[in-house]
Amino acid sequence: MDCRLSIMDRVHWIGVNDRETTLFENFWPLDRGVCYNSYLIDDEKIAVIDTVKFNKTEQYLSKVKEVIGDKKVDYLIVNHMEPDHSGSMKALVAAYPDMKIVGNKKTFDFIRGFYDITENFLEVAEGDELDLGYHKLKFFLTPMIHWPETMMTYDQTEKILFSMDAFGGFGSLDGGLFDDEVNVEFYEDEIRRYYSNIVAKYSPIVQRALGRLGTLDIKVIAPTHGPIWRTSPKTIVDYYDKWSRYEAEEGVVIVYGTMYGNTAKMADYVARIISENGVKNVRVYDASKTHLSYILSDIWRFKGVILGSCAYNMNVFPAMELVLSKLEHTGLKNRYLGVFGNKSWSGGGVSAIDTFAEKVKWEKIGTSIEATYTPKDAEFEALIKLGKEMAQRVKDNPL
Repeated sequence: MDCRLSIMDRVHWIGVNDRETTLFENFWPLDRGVCYNSYLIDDEKIAVIDTVKFNKTEQYLSKVKEVIGDKKVDYLIVNHMEPDHSGSMKALVAAYPDMKIVGNKKTFDFIRGFYDITENFLEVAEGDELDLGYHKLKFFLTPMIHWPETMMTYDQTEKILFSMDAFGGFGSLDGGLFDDEVNVEFYEDEIRRYYSNIVAKYSPIVQRALGRLGTLDIKVIAPTHGPIWRTSPKTIVDYYDKWSRYEAEEGVVIVYGTMYGNTAKMADYVARIISENGVKNVRVYDASKTHLSYILSDIWRFKGVILGSCAYNMNVFPAMELVLSKLEHTGLKNRYLGVFGNKSWSGGGVSAIDTFAEKVKWEKIGTSIEATYTPKDAEFEALIKLGKEMAQRVKDNPL
């Protein structure tokens, strides 16, 4: 069966879908699968751009053969060395032993370390070009989006940006390959979840890279995950620009950790107050039940955040500890924050969130609310005040 899919004449998608792997990086859920995109330019010189994860090597090599038959691959361009993109490199080298491996200076240390490949390297630097015949490629180094060796390859002939993990997202390609063939709203959620989980920490670097790429005439963006943007590449660029600026929509995310339901009761109460005051996008998450990746994605989307925790062994509840740690690590800015919780014989939950608040420097709404044993009238009154003020702030000041 011929599996070739052309992006443009002589530029082919040779990627694969992975619906078997349950966790990306062995941590982030892949409920809707993921794809590993690889590309092949069939010119006077044949170039493959990135490979795929090792669990799909056999399928991948057959796709290369279907496109080029008995011809040889001249170049493997390595935009990113993470094993979901380089995992089939060793097999490709075995199939095409004379192939040159194209990367920047930092790339080759990763290749030696991961795969013990030590020869046929072709080093490129910022702005260097590679002539394939009709297609002329140019390289842009983008370190720390999101590994030190990352770079992008720009096809100057067809105006295609091969952007590695940048502009990518979770979700398998279920028939549709291009942005005009898929439900973009579905992929927006999965791209934002990917961004907030994988790339978010490097948002300032993303902004710098967007500035540099803004000078290019880009007709197609071809990332290593998610759909290829041929009709509206500006859409995915705008997503990344918005998220890397920490911009957000009107809405509030309430995340809590509870053992016996008292903190959950407070979460539901303040959620109702916010809704009564005109905010339609309210998300309430039990941190013990909902995976962190979905929580982070919504916090990246919405302007208001309210965090609650019971006391647990004189500290914050363990599931909330993970939420706080990851949020601090990502460096997210420009959110409104409310704090609440519950204690019995000792505190620790609310004070831990207060410590987090001091570190992230988000604008805090009201004072922290901590109930003893169970929430009572005083705490409910305080939650009413918090909910009303939070609703007002996110409605008046969405970014």
